[in-house]
Amino acid sequence: MISIKSPREIEKMRAAGRLTAQARALAGSLVRPGVTTLEIDRAVRKFIESHGAKPSFLGYGGYPASVCASVNEVVIHGIPNHRKLEEGDIVSIDVGAYLDGFHGDCAATFPCGEVSDEARKLIEVTRQSFFEGIKFARVGQRVSDVGHAVQQYVESFGYGVVRDFVGHGVGSKMHEAPEVPNYGAAGHGARFQPGMVIAVEPMVCAGDWHVRVLGDRWTTVSADGSLTAHYENTILITDGEPEILTDPGEG
Repeated sequence: MISIKSPREIEKMRAAGRLTAQARALAGSLVRPGVTTLEIDRAVRKFIESHGAKPSFLGYGGYPASVCASVNEVVIHGIPNHRKLEEGDIVSIDVGAYLDGFHGDCAATFPCGEVSDEARKLIEVTRQSFFEGIKFARVGQRVSDVGHAVQQYVESFGYGVVRDFVGHGVGSKMHEAPEVPNYGAAGHGARFQPGMVIAVEPMVCAGDWHVRVLGDRWTTVSADGSLTAHYENTILITDGEPEILTDPGEG
């Protein structure tokens, strides 16, 4: 069942979203050669908890960290570790914060030092595909209209859109109805209504769209080893333009 948020709930979600976006920006500022993803994870956890919130991901389904830190061919759910980041890496940071009963959820891919033109283009296309998608996150449009726009844009650059994982509703639970795929035909699924809150999160591979999950049951990599990128914001459906609750102040 799709939850329609009340004005009071929306205000709480705005607060959770702002904090989550700040945590993402903090993580991005720490991406540089010589830093470990575990150090980033600890800094983000400390930041979220210092604001009276809890990391949404920590312990969720048994996940052992506060952020997902996915490097290069890792699409999503990379577990922070002691590996030092290197010049040229690209790092996808996915973070959630639970504040006053509601979640925020967002992600972005950050360059580590100087990166290749290929990597920079992949990051930009992935980010822009989110904005292409949410042009259709308006009252009267259907959920699949968003994913169709994402897919059309991404594939116009020869990239692959991941099918195995999708966006979702957000609220008092981190994952709510409806599912929001980043691919598929337009004109299907629930119609958007004011008060719906969803996370739109394109996951893009520079090569083929197929992925595989490693033995830790979390780390998800491109099947062909190609570079990957991820971009996500939590958005509110309004009577007009969608409102980004996790304001992407990191650029």
